[in-house]
Amino acid sequence: MPEIVLVRGDITEAEVDAVVNAANSSLLGGGGVDGAIHRRGGPAILAECRRLRATRYPDGLPTGQAVATTAGNLPARWVIHTVGPVYAKRRSRRHLLESCYRESLRVADELGAATVAFPAVSAGIYGWPLDDAALAAVETVRTTESAVREARFVLFSDDVLAAFRAAVG
Repeated sequence: MPEIVLVRGDITEAEVDAVVNAANSSLLGGGGVDGAIHRRGGPAILAECRRLRATRYPDGLPTGQAVATTAGNLPARWVIHTVGPVYAKRRSRRHLLESCYRESLRVADELGAATVAFPAVSAGIYGWPLDDAALAAVETVRTTESAVREARFVLFSDDVLAAFRAAVG
C-alpha cells in the first residue's frame, strides 16, 4: 500500500510518475483540475483523449473508471483520467468515488508508476462534502493493494488540506 503524502499546491507542477486528473466523462477538458491539466499539458493530452473517445470510449469514460494518456508538457510521465461522481444527497454514490481511487491505482500499477499525485476528486464543482471526500480518498488508498510507493494528494486550498489531514489522522 502506498505511503500517503499531503501537500498544498498545484497538481500540474507535481514531479511524479503519474498525475490523476479529475476529468469529466468527455475526456476533452473542462474546468478546475481537468482544465488546468489540459492547459499545462498541451495538445498531446487532448489528442490522446480524442483517440480514446474514437475507439474505447465513444460514449465517454464511465464514472468511477480510469484511463491513462501521455502527460504532454507536464513534469509527470502520464495522466490518469478518472471521472468522479456528482454528489447526490438522495442516494449514496460513495462507491463510485472510492472506485476512482482504486481504478487510478490499478492503472498506475499497469503503467509501472511508483509515484502518483491525486487531486481531491469530486470535492470541487461536483459538490462532494469535503470531509467525506477526504475520508473516501484516504481510506481507499490506504486499503488498496498497489505497487505504488507514494500517493501524494496535491490539494488546492488550506481547507481541503485540513480535511485531508483530519482524514489521515
